[in-house]
Amino acid sequence: GSQGEGISFSLHDKLLIARRLDAMGVGFVEGGYPLSNEKDVEFFANLRERPLENSKACAFGMTRRRGKTAAEDPGMRALVDAGSPVITLVGKTSAFHAREVLNVTLEENLAMISDSADYLQSSGREVIYDAEHFFDGWKLDPSYAEKTIRAATEAGASTIVLCDTNGGTMPEEIAELTRKVSNLVSIPIGIHCHNDCDLAVANSLAAIDAGACHVQ
Repeated sequence: GSQGEGISFSLHDKLLIARRLDAMGVGFVEGGYPLSNEKDVEFFANLRERPLENSKACAFGMTRRRGKTAAEDPGMRALVDAGSPVITLVGKTSAFHAREVLNVTLEENLAMISDSADYLQSSGREVIYDAEHFFDGWKLDPSYAEKTIRAATEAGASTIVLCDTNGGTMPEEIAELTRKVSNLVSIPIGIHCHNDCDLAVANSLAAIDAGACHVQ
């Protein structure tokens, strides 16, 4: 809900929500991007002092920047310094977004995914890989979308999450592609649906029926 229109949580709000989710037994609680603002830095500092009892806290961030190693990248260092046991790493699945948004070659985007996941898991963190724009990216170039997922898997990600970032995919497409990816990799598959077409719940259920076991 923190991306909802008109929503702005204080640090106190975020900590109360996190601990309520923890009390409910939610598996993972994603707390923000620690490089983006001091509020998120303080959120993770609080959780280091008083860890969640049931849930795993997750810091959230993008793959390394182009032209830098993962160890040199301030975003990567901020994710590790947050001290959360899990890091949600977002990478570009779509060849179009790699070229036009990141302005990198397709090979460099694969290296950014692999280097970032490897650096984070080598730092002792569990890595959940969010395949941004997965469904649109697969329809554009399935071969390349598959390469991005394999890059994250081979670099040590524990879970691959398929993201319907534009919220425009239909349930039958969600099910079909979730099954395909489940047959491509040996690690758990997750689903992350936006609600632009009022289908996020239906799409999440379709993915679960097709083999997804991690739902954002």
